[in-house]
Amino acid sequence: MIKYSLPILLMAFLQGCAGIAQTTINPLCDKNATEEAITLYYNLQKTAQSGFLFGHQDDLAYGVNWRYEPGRSDVKDVTGDYPGVYGWDLGGLEKKSDKNLDGIPFDKMRQFIIDGKKRGGIITLSWHLDNPLTGKNAWDTTPKSMESVLPGGASHEKYKSWLDEAAKFMLTLKDDKGKLIPILYRPFHELTGDWFWWCKNNGSPEQFKALWKFTVDYYRMKGLHNLIYVYNTSDFVSRADFLEYYPGADYADVLSFDTYEYSPPKPEDTSFIQKCQKQFAIIDDIAKEQHKLIALAETGLEQIPYEKWWTDTLVKAIGQYKISYVLVWRNHGWNEWMNPPHMHYYAPYKGQVSEEDFVDFYNLPNTFFEKDAKALSLYKK
Repeated sequence: MIKYSLPILLMAFLQGCAGIAQTTINPLCDKNATEEAITLYYNLQKTAQSGFLFGHQDDLAYGVNWRYEPGRSDVKDVTGDYPGVYGWDLGGLEKKSDKNLDGIPFDKMRQFIIDGKKRGGIITLSWHLDNPLTGKNAWDTTPKSMESVLPGGASHEKYKSWLDEAAKFMLTLKDDKGKLIPILYRPFHELTGDWFWWCKNNGSPEQFKALWKFTVDYYRMKGLHNLIYVYNTSDFVSRADFLEYYPGADYADVLSFDTYEYSPPKPEDTSFIQKCQKQFAIIDDIAKEQHKLIALAETGLEQIPYEKWWTDTLVKAIGQYKISYVLVWRNHGWNEWMNPPHMHYYAPYKGQVSEEDFVDFYNLPNTFFEKDAKALSLYKK
């Protein structure tokens, strides 16, 4: 089912008529951006005026109680439609692994990305890359790890070799016409936290900005002009807090944050909604000044025990803000590696308590899944 009112259909028509003229100006921070990336960005700007795309991490690879079943998706099982945004992670490329940190073979991931784009879906990539100073995982916050990666640092050459591996993989992500698929690329995510080696507790604003700019410039040198850069924080309390580590408008295209709800909401507890609204207000002002998109790049309530979470919490958390997309985290299912072991999922599956409400969320006129994305022709002028 494709959910369109007359205004949305009119928007899609005008988008098709006016797109060629509008895309003569490149809105992206990469002034050599591909035509495909420029077109997608313009179309996401237009689409955000009427609604937002829904995304899910690792959606095609596995779900609760299944793995690698062709064409399957927990989201599709519930709604009959795939998500509009597919999230994937590059963690593992830095050590030349054939699988990412969640066990997904990169060959499969490549095909999932190609298939999702072919159906009209949007792709976003993050990277939980290991700590280059210690060789431990991304969550190792050994002091001076960030500093070691910068030019002249002890880990700089190693880091460059890791970027080479990421670039090599991303340059294989091409559509059936041989064009590089536009990617919403979200490096160094949740930088305002304290749990990754690149977070603000492990380096100064100047060091982080230098790391970000070096990375972006290196990718450009490698010919990756299909990347739409997503600047991403965790929590922040003010405009100054959000911008403290920001590399500048010339190095970012989308402003976003990650935030999760960690306990089932009670009717009188609106703290999650209020926090999201305050953070959206801050980044929305900045985005309007700089002509950027905004997004809720990661969110969710693990196991979704509140049966109305989608329409009563998430929709209210987004409110009237014109965001480009929202993405919930992965549906791992039973996770024996967590302490304590428990069920780990953020989108409903058949029979899950919030299933019915998720269908209601899907049927809202301003929530866009893959069929909507295809109908809106986000990759076309």
